[in-house]
Amino acid sequence: MIPAHYQFDTFHGKRIHLGVTGSIAAYKALDLTRAFLHLHLQVGVTLTASARKFVTELSFGALGADPLYTDMFTAGANFDHLEPSVADVFIVAPATANIVAKMAHGIADDLLSCQLLAYPGPILVAPAMNPRMWAALATKDNWNILGQRGVVRIEPECGSVACGDTGQGRLAPLDEIFIHTLAALSPQDLRGRKIMLTLGPTREYFDKARFWSNPSSGIMGASLAVAAALRGAEVTAITGPVDIALPSMIRRIPVVTAREMFEAAADIFPSQDIGCFTAAVADFRPPACPTGKYKKSGEPLSLTFESNADILATLSKEKKSWQQTIGFAAESQDLEANARLKMDRKNLDLIVANPIDEPGAGFAAPTNRVVVMDRLGRQESWPLLPKTEVAWRIWDWISMNTP
Repeated sequence: MIPAHYQFDTFHGKRIHLGVTGSIAAYKALDLTRAFLHLHLQVGVTLTASARKFVTELSFGALGADPLYTDMFTAGANFDHLEPSVADVFIVAPATANIVAKMAHGIADDLLSCQLLAYPGPILVAPAMNPRMWAALATKDNWNILGQRGVVRIEPECGSVACGDTGQGRLAPLDEIFIHTLAALSPQDLRGRKIMLTLGPTREYFDKARFWSNPSSGIMGASLAVAAALRGAEVTAITGPVDIALPSMIRRIPVVTAREMFEAAADIFPSQDIGCFTAAVADFRPPACPTGKYKKSGEPLSLTFESNADILATLSKEKKSWQQTIGFAAESQDLEANARLKMDRKNLDLIVANPIDEPGAGFAAPTNRVVVMDRLGRQESWPLLPKTEVAWRIWDWISMNTP
């Protein structure tokens, strides 16, 4: 299952060619194909003879993959077997030890290896094999050769494999293969930038069992983090206590309280080019319970809350001339006026404001309606959009308006 915040509907018309080799994991290539087609990508497929022992071209064709290739010399073939050269990216998943060796040494003795040898664009390889085959010196040497040539290598994960052995050799998770493929299709206009994001809620415990928090899901922040990573940025995400997937290309620092988030952000931000503060940080924290847990006594419970540090204002006011800060404002009234005041008061370069009292635009929604404004006076209102689309547009804004 590919997380929704990995699915950026911005690659219409791009072409992927998928090579499938003889592994028990070949059936997973069907799910990968379905995920790519869902984003309106064109997907072609080449199946080796061994792959067709596990899956058939009919299965891929039924999903909508086109063109489909099998043997080099099938009846009626018109010898357009190098046609994948027009694809924007070529990915082999699953890749056996055999195809990895062929790629490393320029062997072209079947259709897929011939296509790979002739392909001039970006190539990704996601192996799946027995752990002992993966650990073999010959496989390691071949794997290193591919890395030296610029092939994007997605290493297998550890676990049990079909034959009963345990170790590294299982096909990488489909969401990792999916996100690396989208990265190969994305503009690299954020390459060289270091971006720190905060996302999700914080929890402020007032005893061992209860906390003060909010319903932030972290979807907006995660969408921004993934979009920035796809576009080449080095991304660090400081995440509150929220269960949301992030790809391995993103450094993740989990925290719980506002004070922990402040400490992590204060430590990391000085080395970053951009700070993007999407977290719904608790402004106040209750005092710690002296007995560990409050018990019912029949009397009202009264707590005096203390103020937490304003992470965004503190770090933004201390930023260097070459740093940028992006803030978010969740408002229930006077959206634009409050956002403008917050941007000026906290010394922000860009602010994204959204109403929290509208259907589809509040906490935990997959969509958002926002007003975006920057310190140079530019302002735009965007209609209700998927949060992935909002995230992509925000980085467009940063990319186009930064020297």
